[in-house]
Amino acid sequence: MTIALRIRANAPKGTISRNIYSHFSEHLGRCIYEGFWVGHDSPIPNTDGIRNDVVEALRKINVPVLRWPGGCFADEYFWKDGVGPYESRPRMINTHWGGVEENNHFGTHEFMRLCELIGAEPYISGNVGSGTVREMQQWVEYMTFDGESPMANWRKQNGREEPWKLKYFGVGNENWGCGGNMRAEYYADVYRQYATYVRNYGDNKIYKIACGANSEDYHWTEVLMREAGKHMDGLSLHYYTLPTGNWGDKGAATGFGPDEWFSTLRRTLFMEELLVKHSAIMDKYDPERRVGLIVDEWGTWYNVEPGTNPGFLYQQNTLRDALVAGVNLNLFHEHSDRVKMTNIAQIVNVLQAMILTEGERMLVTPTYHVFDMYQVFHDSTHVPVEYDNPSYRFGEEKIGQLSVSSAIGQDGKLHLAVCNLSHEDAADLRGTLEGYEWTSAKGRILTSSKLDAHNTFDEPQALEPTAFEAVREEGGSLRVNLPPASVAVLTLS
Repeated sequence: MTIALRIRANAPKGTISRNIYSHFSEHLGRCIYEGFWVGHDSPIPNTDGIRNDVVEALRKINVPVLRWPGGCFADEYFWKDGVGPYESRPRMINTHWGGVEENNHFGTHEFMRLCELIGAEPYISGNVGSGTVREMQQWVEYMTFDGESPMANWRKQNGREEPWKLKYFGVGNENWGCGGNMRAEYYADVYRQYATYVRNYGDNKIYKIACGANSEDYHWTEVLMREAGKHMDGLSLHYYTLPTGNWGDKGAATGFGPDEWFSTLRRTLFMEELLVKHSAIMDKYDPERRVGLIVDEWGTWYNVEPGTNPGFLYQQNTLRDALVAGVNLNLFHEHSDRVKMTNIAQIVNVLQAMILTEGERMLVTPTYHVFDMYQVFHDSTHVPVEYDNPSYRFGEEKIGQLSVSSAIGQDGKLHLAVCNLSHEDAADLRGTLEGYEWTSAKGRILTSSKLDAHNTFDEPQALEPTAFEAVREEGGSLRVNLPPASVAVLTLS
Protein backbone atom coordinates (compact mmCIF):
# COMPACT_ATOMS: atom_id res chain seq x y z
CA MET A 1 0.00 0.00 0.00
CA THR A 2 1.27 3.45 -0.93
CA ILE A 3 0.79 6.16 1.69
CA ALA A 4 0.11 9.61 0.24
CA LEU A 5 1.63 12.67 1.91
CA ARG A 6 0.39 16.16 1.13
CA ILE A 7 3.14 18.60 2.15
CA ARG A 8 1.66 22.10 2.29
CA ALA A 9 4.55 24.52 2.05
CA ASN A 10 2.01 27.14 0.95
CA ALA A 11 0.33 27.10 4.40
CA PRO A 12 3.11 27.73 6.98
CA LYS A 13 2.08 27.43 10.64
CA GLY A 14 4.72 29.42 12.52
CA THR A 15 8.19 28.93 13.97
CA ILE A 16 9.55 25.75 15.55
CA SER A 17 11.72 27.17 18.32
CA ARG A 18 15.24 25.81 18.46
CA ASN A 19 14.71 25.60 22.23
CA ILE A 20 12.63 22.46 21.64
CA TYR A 21 16.04 20.79 21.22
CA SER A 22 17.28 21.67 24.71
CA HIS A 23 18.71 19.45 27.43
CA PHE A 24 18.65 18.71 31.14
CA SER A 25 21.60 18.04 33.48
CA GLU A 26 21.27 17.10 37.13
CA HIS A 27 23.60 16.20 39.96
CA LEU A 28 22.55 12.61 39.53
CA GLY A 29 24.78 9.59 39.08
CA ARG A 30 27.58 10.38 36.63
CA CYS A 31 25.93 13.22 34.74
CA ILE A 32 27.95 16.06 36.27
CA TYR A 33 30.91 14.29 37.86
CA GLU A 34 32.61 12.05 35.26
CA GLY A 35 30.12 13.17 32.62
CA PHE A 36 31.02 16.84 32.37
CA TRP A 37 33.36 17.51 35.25
CA VAL A 38 36.69 15.72 35.63
CA GLY A 39 38.52 18.48 37.49
CA HIS A 40 41.47 20.67 36.58
CA ASP A 41 44.07 17.99 37.39
CA SER A 42 42.48 15.15 35.45
CA PRO A 43 44.54 13.30 32.81
CA ILE A 44 41.39 13.38 30.66
CA PRO A 45 41.79 16.40 28.33
CA ASN A 46 39.70 19.24 29.73
CA THR A 47 39.13 22.97 29.70
CA ASP A 48 38.77 24.45 33.17
CA GLY A 49 37.91 20.98 34.50
CA ILE A 50 35.23 20.25 31.85
CA ARG A 51 36.07 17.34 29.56
CA ASN A 52 36.83 18.36 25.99
CA ASP A 53 35.35 15.37 24.15
CA VAL A 54 31.91 15.94 25.66
CA VAL A 55 32.09 19.66 24.86
CA GLU A 56 33.06 18.95 21.26
CA ALA A 57 30.20 16.48 20.78
CA LEU A 58 27.62 18.85 22.25
CA ARG A 59 28.85 21.79 20.22
CA LYS A 60 28.25 19.68 17.12
CA ILE A 61 24.52 19.38 17.83
CA ASN A 62 24.14 23.06 18.82
CA VAL A 63 22.52 22.62 22.24
CA PRO A 64 20.19 25.63 22.62
CA VAL A 65 19.52 25.60 26.40
CA LEU A 66 20.88 23.52 29.29
CA ARG A 67 18.86 23.10 32.51
CA TRP A 68 20.67 22.68 35.88
CA PRO A 69 21.13 21.67 38.79
CA GLY A 70 17.99 19.49 38.83
CA GLY A 71 15.53 17.86 39.10
CA CYS A 72 14.96 16.80 42.67
CA PHE A 73 18.55 17.75 43.51
CA ALA A 74 17.67 21.41 42.94
CA ASP A 75 15.27 21.38 45.88
CA GLU A 76 18.04 20.65 48.37
CA TYR A 77 20.74 22.65 46.62
CA PHE A 78 22.18 25.63 48.50
CA TRP A 79 23.94 27.60 45.79
CA LYS A 80 26.37 29.38 48.12
CA ASP A 81 28.03 26.04 48.88
CA GLY A 82 29.07 25.82 45.21
CA VAL A 83 31.03 29.05 44.83
CA GLY A 84 34.42 30.27 46.09
CA PRO A 85 37.70 28.36 46.55
CA TYR A 86 37.32 24.61 46.11
CA GLU A 87 39.00 23.81 49.42
CA SER A 88 36.41 25.82 51.34
CA ARG A 89 33.29 24.43 49.63
CA PRO A 90 31.35 22.22 52.06
CA ARG A 91 30.60 18.63 51.10
CA MET A 92 27.04 17.32 51.05
CA ILE A 93 25.14 14.07 50.64
CA ASN A 94 22.97 13.62 47.57
CA THR A 95 19.94 12.29 49.42
CA HIS A 96 17.86 11.84 46.27
CA TRP A 97 20.29 9.97 44.05
CA GLY A 98 22.40 7.19 45.48
CA GLY A 99 23.34 8.75 48.82
CA VAL A 100 26.77 9.67 47.45
CA GLU A 101 28.93 12.55 48.63
CA GLU A 102 29.03 15.78 46.60
CA ASN A 103 32.10 17.99 46.95
CA ASN A 104 30.40 21.00 45.35
CA HIS A 105 33.33 21.54 42.97
CA PHE A 106 30.82 21.97 40.17
CA GLY A 107 28.74 25.03 40.99
CA THR A 108 27.46 28.23 39.43
CA HIS A 109 30.74 29.39 37.87
CA GLU A 110 31.46 25.95 36.46
CA PHE A 111 27.97 25.57 35.03
CA MET A 112 28.09 28.97 33.38
CA ARG A 113 31.50 28.10 31.94
CA LEU A 114 30.09 24.83 30.59
CA CYS A 115 27.28 26.73 28.88
CA GLU A 116 29.82 29.11 27.32
CA LEU A 117 31.90 26.18 26.06
CA ILE A 118 29.00 24.36 24.40
CA GLY A 119 27.25 27.55 23.24
CA ALA A 120 24.05 26.99 25.25
CA GLU A 121 21.82 29.39 27.16
CA PRO A 122 21.72 28.52 30.90
CA TYR A 123 18.44 27.55 32.54
CA ILE A 124 18.69 27.59 36.34
CA SER A 125 16.24 25.69 38.55
CA GLY A 126 15.78 27.53 41.83
CA ASN A 127 15.24 25.89 45.21
CA VAL A 128 11.67 26.45 46.37
CA GLY A 129 11.30 23.11 48.18
CA SER A 130 13.79 23.75 50.98
CA GLY A 131 15.22 27.18 50.13
CA THR A 132 14.17 30.68 51.07
CA VAL A 133 13.02 33.63 49.04
CA ARG A 134 16.15 35.49 50.09
CA GLU A 135 18.48 32.71 48.88
CA MET A 136 16.80 32.71 45.48
CA GLN A 137 16.88 36.50 45.23
CA GLN A 138 20.57 36.57 46.14
CA TRP A 139 21.42 33.88 43.57
CA VAL A 140 19.84 35.89 40.77
CA GLU A 141 21.62 39.01 42.04
CA TYR A 142 24.95 37.16 42.23
CA MET A 143 24.65 36.00 38.63
CA THR A 144 23.16 39.04 36.90
CA PHE A 145 23.71 42.30 38.85
CA ASP A 146 26.28 44.72 37.45
CA GLY A 147 26.46 47.18 40.32
CA GLU A 148 27.57 47.60 43.90
CA SER A 149 26.08 44.98 46.18
CA PRO A 150 27.29 42.22 48.51
CA MET A 151 26.39 39.49 46.01
CA ALA A 152 27.90 41.25 42.97
CA ASN A 153 31.06 41.99 44.94
CA TRP A 154 31.28 38.38 46.07
CA ARG A 155 30.99 37.21 42.46
CA LYS A 156 33.88 39.49 41.54
CA GLN A 157 35.96 38.18 44.44
CA ASN A 158 35.30 34.67 43.10
CA GLY A 159 36.80 35.58 39.74
CA ARG A 160 33.90 36.76 37.60
CA GLU A 161 33.98 40.52 37.03
CA GLU A 162 31.12 40.83 34.54
CA PRO A 163 27.65 39.47 35.31
CA TRP A 164 26.34 36.60 33.26
CA LYS A 165 23.36 36.79 30.97
CA LEU A 166 20.65 34.55 32.38
CA LYS A 167 17.42 34.24 30.43
CA TYR A 168 15.67 31.20 31.93
CA PHE A 169 14.91 30.62 35.60
CA GLY A 170 12.68 27.91 37.04
CA VAL A 171 10.91 28.93 40.24
CA GLY A 172 10.87 25.47 41.79
CA ASN A 173 10.88 21.92 40.46
CA GLU A 174 8.33 19.12 40.91
CA ASN A 175 6.80 20.93 43.86
CA TRP A 176 3.95 18.41 43.72
CA GLY A 177 6.52 15.74 44.68
CA CYS A 178 10.18 15.90 45.71
CA GLY A 179 9.97 19.70 45.71
CA GLY A 180 7.75 19.83 48.78
CA ASN A 181 4.67 17.64 48.17
CA MET A 182 2.61 20.80 47.77
CA ARG A 183 -0.96 21.19 46.64
CA ALA A 184 -1.48 23.21 43.48
CA GLU A 185 -3.35 25.87 45.45
CA TYR A 186 -0.48 26.26 47.89
CA TYR A 187 2.29 26.25 45.27
CA ALA A 188 0.47 28.88 43.19
CA ASP A 189 0.78 31.31 46.09
CA VAL A 190 4.36 30.27 46.84
CA TYR A 191 5.26 30.75 43.18
CA ARG A 192 3.83 34.26 43.19
CA GLN A 193 5.87 35.10 46.28
CA TYR A 194 9.19 33.67 45.08
CA ALA A 195 8.82 34.94 41.52
CA THR A 196 8.41 38.48 42.83
CA TYR A 197 12.06 38.44 43.89
CA VAL A 198 13.45 36.90 40.70
CA ARG A 199 14.32 40.36 39.48
CA ASN A 200 15.54 41.77 36.21
CA TYR A 201 18.81 43.59 36.82
CA GLY A 202 19.90 46.06 34.17
CA ASP A 203 19.12 44.76 30.69
CA ASN A 204 18.98 41.11 31.79
CA LYS A 205 15.37 39.97 31.29
CA ILE A 206 14.47 36.67 32.94
CA TYR A 207 11.89 34.27 31.49
CA LYS A 208 10.24 32.88 34.63
CA ILE A 209 9.11 29.27 34.48
CA ALA A 210 6.63 27.93 37.02
CA CYS A 211 6.56 24.30 38.10
CA GLY A 212 3.85 22.64 36.06
CA ALA A 213 2.09 19.32 36.12
CA ASN A 214 3.21 15.76 36.48
CA SER A 215 1.85 13.99 33.41
CA GLU A 216 -1.97 14.17 33.30
CA ASP A 217 -2.52 16.28 36.45
CA TYR A 218 -4.78 18.75 34.66
CA HIS A 219 -6.01 20.20 37.97
CA TRP A 220 -2.48 21.49 38.60
CA THR A 221 -2.41 23.32 35.28
CA GLU A 222 -5.88 24.76 35.87
CA VAL A 223 -4.95 26.19 39.26
CA LEU A 224 -1.56 27.53 38.20
CA MET A 225 -2.91 29.28 35.13
CA ARG A 226 -5.89 30.69 37.02
CA GLU A 227 -3.99 31.91 40.07
CA ALA A 228 -0.53 32.72 38.75
CA GLY A 229 -0.62 32.76 34.95
CA LYS A 230 -0.03 36.49 34.67
CA HIS A 231 3.10 36.18 36.82
CA MET A 232 4.84 33.55 34.66
CA ASP A 233 6.37 33.29 31.20
CA GLY A 234 6.41 29.51 31.03
CA LEU A 235 4.77 26.51 32.72
CA SER A 236 6.58 23.20 32.85
CA LEU A 237 5.34 19.66 32.18
CA HIS A 238 7.06 16.36 33.03
CA TYR A 239 6.36 13.02 31.37
CA TYR A 240 8.54 9.92 31.10
CA THR A 241 8.02 6.92 28.82
CA LEU A 242 8.11 3.56 30.61
CA PRO A 243 7.72 0.39 28.50
CA THR A 244 5.64 -1.33 31.19
CA GLY A 245 3.98 1.66 32.83
CA ASN A 246 5.13 0.12 36.13
CA TRP A 247 7.61 2.13 38.21
CA GLY A 248 8.56 -1.01 40.16
CA ASP A 249 9.69 -2.86 37.04
CA LYS A 250 10.08 -0.43 34.17
CA GLY A 251 11.58 -2.91 31.69
CA ALA A 252 15.10 -3.36 30.37
CA ALA A 253 16.95 -0.96 28.10
CA THR A 254 18.24 -3.81 25.91
CA GLY A 255 17.27 -7.40 25.20
CA PHE A 256 13.58 -6.54 24.77
CA GLY A 257 11.22 -8.00 22.20
CA PRO A 258 8.60 -6.56 19.85
CA ASP A 259 6.09 -6.39 22.71
CA GLU A 260 8.12 -3.84 24.69
CA TRP A 261 9.16 -2.05 21.49
CA PHE A 262 5.48 -1.52 20.72
CA SER A 263 4.41 -0.64 24.28
CA THR A 264 7.21 1.93 24.58
CA LEU A 265 6.16 3.73 21.40
CA ARG A 266 2.48 3.51 22.35
CA ARG A 267 3.21 5.11 25.70
CA THR A 268 5.40 7.81 24.22
CA LEU A 269 2.53 8.81 21.92
CA PHE A 270 0.57 9.71 25.07
CA MET A 271 2.61 12.92 24.92
CA GLU A 272 0.22 14.20 22.25
CA GLU A 273 -2.81 13.86 24.52
CA LEU A 274 -0.91 15.69 27.26
CA LEU A 275 0.06 18.54 24.94
CA VAL A 276 -3.49 18.91 23.63
CA LYS A 277 -5.22 18.85 27.02
CA HIS A 278 -2.75 21.02 28.94
CA SER A 279 -2.70 23.51 26.05
CA ALA A 280 -6.50 23.70 26.07
CA ILE A 281 -6.47 24.64 29.75
CA MET A 282 -3.75 27.22 29.14
CA ASP A 283 -5.74 28.63 26.22
CA LYS A 284 -8.66 29.33 28.55
CA TYR A 285 -6.57 31.70 30.66
CA ASP A 286 -4.04 32.76 28.03
CA PRO A 287 -5.74 32.87 24.61
CA GLU A 288 -2.87 34.92 23.17
CA ARG A 289 -0.52 32.04 24.06
CA ARG A 290 1.95 34.32 25.78
CA VAL A 291 2.87 31.64 28.34
CA GLY A 292 5.01 28.86 26.90
CA LEU A 293 4.51 25.19 27.68
CA ILE A 294 7.96 23.99 28.76
CA VAL A 295 8.37 20.20 28.69
CA ASP A 296 11.58 20.34 30.69
CA GLU A 297 11.76 16.62 31.55
CA TRP A 298 10.91 13.92 29.03
CA GLY A 299 12.36 10.71 27.67
CA THR A 300 12.62 6.99 28.39
CA TRP A 301 13.10 5.52 31.84
CA TYR A 302 14.13 1.87 32.17
CA ASN A 303 15.57 -0.37 34.86
CA VAL A 304 19.22 0.56 35.45
CA GLU A 305 21.99 -1.42 33.80
CA PRO A 306 22.82 -4.57 35.80
CA GLY A 307 25.55 -4.01 38.38
CA THR A 308 25.18 -0.22 38.51
CA ASN A 309 24.02 1.93 41.42
CA PRO A 310 20.19 1.97 41.32
CA GLY A 311 20.26 5.65 42.27
CA PHE A 312 22.41 6.59 39.28
CA LEU A 313 19.73 5.85 36.62
CA TYR A 314 22.34 4.70 34.09
CA GLN A 315 20.79 2.96 31.08
CA GLN A 316 21.84 1.93 27.59
CA ASN A 317 20.37 3.75 24.61
CA THR A 318 19.11 1.89 21.54
CA LEU A 319 17.32 2.30 18.23
CA ARG A 320 14.09 2.24 20.25
CA ASP A 321 15.21 5.43 22.05
CA ALA A 322 15.94 7.02 18.68
CA LEU A 323 12.33 6.38 17.63
CA VAL A 324 11.06 7.80 20.95
CA ALA A 325 13.14 10.92 20.34
CA GLY A 326 11.92 11.35 16.76
CA VAL A 327 8.27 10.83 17.68
CA ASN A 328 8.42 13.34 20.54
CA LEU A 329 10.25 15.95 18.49
CA ASN A 330 7.65 15.62 15.73
CA LEU A 331 4.89 16.11 18.32
CA PHE A 332 6.62 19.19 19.73
CA HIS A 333 6.84 20.60 16.20
CA GLU A 334 3.12 20.04 15.74
CA HIS A 335 2.32 21.95 18.94
CA SER A 336 5.03 24.59 18.63
CA ASP A 337 2.48 27.40 18.86
CA ARG A 338 2.37 26.58 22.60
CA VAL A 339 5.47 24.42 23.21
CA LYS A 340 8.42 26.82 23.43
CA MET A 341 11.10 24.65 25.05
CA THR A 342 11.67 21.00 25.90
CA ASN A 343 14.59 19.44 27.79
CA ILE A 344 15.30 15.75 27.31
CA ALA A 345 16.44 13.87 30.41
CA GLN A 346 19.37 13.68 30.71
CA ILE A 347 22.31 14.83 28.67
CA VAL A 348 25.14 12.53 29.87
CA ASN A 349 25.13 9.09 31.57
CA VAL A 350 21.57 9.34 32.93
CA LEU A 351 18.27 8.06 31.45
CA GLN A 352 17.88 8.88 27.71
CA ALA A 353 21.36 10.35 27.37
CA MET A 354 23.06 11.93 24.37
CA ILE A 355 26.47 10.76 25.59
CA LEU A 356 27.87 7.92 27.70
CA THR A 357 31.30 8.02 29.32
CA GLU A 358 33.50 5.43 30.98
CA GLY A 359 36.75 6.81 32.31
CA GLU A 360 38.54 8.46 29.40
CA ARG A 361 36.25 6.80 26.84
CA MET A 362 33.14 8.44 25.40
CA LEU A 363 30.44 7.51 22.91
CA VAL A 364 27.38 9.17 21.42
CA THR A 365 24.04 7.38 21.43
CA PRO A 366 21.30 6.78 18.85
CA THR A 367 19.33 9.59 20.52
CA TYR A 368 22.27 11.93 19.92
CA HIS A 369 22.20 11.03 16.24
CA VAL A 370 18.50 11.94 16.00
CA PHE A 371 19.19 15.34 17.57
CA ASP A 372 22.01 15.78 15.06
CA MET A 373 19.82 14.82 12.10
CA TYR A 374 17.01 17.10 13.30
CA GLN A 375 19.19 20.21 13.62
CA VAL A 376 17.69 21.46 10.35
CA PHE A 377 14.45 22.14 12.27
CA HIS A 378 16.01 24.69 14.64
CA ASP A 379 14.00 27.94 14.25
CA SER A 380 12.42 26.58 11.07
CA THR A 381 8.97 27.41 9.68
CA HIS A 382 6.53 24.61 10.37
CA VAL A 383 4.83 23.17 7.28
CA PRO A 384 1.70 21.01 7.71
CA VAL A 385 1.68 17.46 6.35
CA GLU A 386 -1.59 15.66 5.69
CA TYR A 387 -1.74 11.86 5.40
CA ASP A 388 -3.84 8.86 6.31
CA ASN A 389 -1.76 7.04 8.88
CA PRO A 390 -1.94 3.24 8.52
CA SER A 391 -2.34 1.21 11.69
CA TYR A 392 0.56 -0.51 13.38
CA ARG A 393 -0.97 -3.40 15.33
CA PHE A 394 0.37 -5.61 18.06
CA GLY A 395 -2.04 -7.99 19.72
CA GLU A 396 -5.22 -6.10 20.58
CA GLU A 397 -3.52 -2.69 20.48
CA LYS A 398 -2.88 -0.37 17.57
CA ILE A 399 -1.13 2.96 16.96
CA GLY A 400 -0.22 4.94 13.87
CA GLN A 401 2.64 3.45 11.88
CA LEU A 402 4.15 6.83 10.93
CA SER A 403 5.20 10.03 12.65
CA VAL A 404 5.87 12.83 10.15
CA SER A 405 6.96 16.47 10.38
CA SER A 406 8.05 19.05 7.82
CA ALA A 407 9.45 22.58 7.81
CA ILE A 408 11.28 25.16 5.76
CA GLY A 409 14.66 25.53 7.41
CA GLN A 410 16.71 28.66 7.84
CA ASP A 411 18.62 27.44 4.79
CA GLY A 412 15.45 27.94 2.72
CA LYS A 413 15.15 24.22 1.99
CA LEU A 414 12.27 21.93 2.82
CA HIS A 415 13.04 19.25 5.38
CA LEU A 416 10.91 16.19 6.07
CA ALA A 417 11.30 13.93 9.11
CA VAL A 418 9.65 10.51 8.95
CA CYS A 419 9.63 7.83 11.64
CA ASN A 420 8.45 4.30 10.85
CA LEU A 421 7.34 2.88 14.18
CA SER A 422 6.58 -0.61 12.87
CA HIS A 423 9.15 -3.22 13.82
CA GLU A 424 8.39 -5.32 10.73
CA ASP A 425 6.60 -3.38 7.97
CA ALA A 426 8.21 -0.99 5.51
CA ALA A 427 6.37 2.14 4.38
CA ASP A 428 6.02 3.18 0.74
CA LEU A 429 5.43 6.95 0.62
CA ARG A 430 4.36 9.24 -2.19
CA GLY A 431 4.63 12.92 -1.34
CA THR A 432 3.13 15.85 -3.24
CA LEU A 433 4.47 19.31 -2.45
CA GLU A 434 2.37 22.44 -2.65
CA GLY A 435 4.07 25.83 -2.89
CA TYR A 436 7.62 24.52 -3.11
CA GLU A 437 9.73 23.81 -6.18
CA TRP A 438 12.40 21.16 -5.93
CA THR A 439 14.66 19.17 -8.22
CA SER A 440 16.69 16.95 -5.89
CA ALA A 441 16.32 15.07 -2.63
CA LYS A 442 18.82 13.64 -0.20
CA GLY A 443 18.60 12.29 3.29
CA ARG A 444 20.01 10.39 6.23
CA ILE A 445 18.51 7.42 7.99
CA LEU A 446 19.03 5.66 11.31
CA THR A 447 17.91 2.04 11.28
CA SER A 448 18.95 -1.54 12.01
CA SER A 449 17.64 -5.06 11.74
CA LYS A 450 18.16 -5.33 15.52
CA LEU A 451 15.54 -3.49 17.57
CA ASP A 452 17.97 -3.01 20.44
CA ALA A 453 20.93 -1.98 18.28
CA HIS A 454 23.17 0.31 20.30
CA ASN A 455 26.69 1.63 20.68
CA THR A 456 29.17 0.28 23.22
CA PHE A 457 32.60 1.42 24.29
CA ASP A 458 34.06 -1.49 22.31
CA GLU A 459 31.87 -0.68 19.28
CA PRO A 460 31.07 3.04 19.59
CA GLN A 461 29.94 3.32 15.96
CA ALA A 462 27.74 0.22 15.76
CA LEU A 463 24.65 2.34 15.05
CA GLU A 464 25.06 5.58 13.12
CA PRO A 465 23.09 7.45 10.47
CA THR A 466 23.83 6.56 6.86
CA ALA A 467 22.98 8.19 3.55
CA PHE A 468 19.39 7.37 2.61
CA GLU A 469 19.26 6.15 -0.97
CA ALA A 470 15.62 4.96 -1.18
CA VAL A 471 14.31 8.42 -2.04
CA ARG A 472 13.64 9.74 -5.54
CA GLU A 473 11.55 12.00 -7.74
CA GLU A 474 8.87 10.23 -9.77
CA GLY A 475 6.41 12.08 -11.97
CA GLY A 476 6.71 15.25 -9.92
CA SER A 477 6.17 13.38 -6.65
CA LEU A 478 8.55 12.43 -3.88
CA ARG A 479 8.86 8.66 -3.54
CA VAL A 480 10.30 7.16 -0.36
CA ASN A 481 10.62 3.55 0.75
CA LEU A 482 11.14 3.62 4.48
CA PRO A 483 12.35 0.42 6.14
CA PRO A 484 10.87 -0.81 9.43
CA ALA A 485 12.09 0.70 12.72
CA SER A 486 13.68 3.78 11.24
CA VAL A 487 14.11 7.53 11.54
CA ALA A 488 14.86 9.50 8.37
CA VAL A 489 15.34 13.19 7.63
CA LEU A 490 15.09 14.27 4.00
CA THR A 491 16.10 17.57 2.42
CA LEU A 492 14.52 18.78 -0.81
CA SER A 493 16.11 21.55 -2.84
